[in-house]
Amino acid sequence: QKVSVEVLDHLEHLALVDFRDSEGVERLQKAIQFADQLHEVNTDGVEPMDSVLEDRWCLYLREDDVTEGNCTKELLENARETVEEYFVAPPGNIPLLKLEEQNTYLQGS
Repeated sequence: QKVSVEVLDHLEHLALVDFRDSEGVERLQKAIQFADQLHEVNTDGVEPMDSVLEDRWCLYLREDDVTEGNCTKELLENARETVEEYFVAPPGNIPLLKLEEQNTYLQGS
């Protein structure tokens, strides 16, 4: 199953992952083929579950007791870059190509 240029463009924008070479496109197609196996599972008559714990009707949350804290300075020392006491995530790893340029890569896969 081939991946369309539009789907590829959408995935790159969502994930900021580079699929511009044949290896990236091939890896994506293999992942889709693997996930497509789920369509073969017969779920007729199976009720959806709210939890993987079948024998529980109600899930209980634990109390959120803070046992440590006030360590912002130590945590931010782990960051390469910070702004106003926030971690700065790296920008996307790729300059995204226009759809016409991506078509070249898809035709070669």
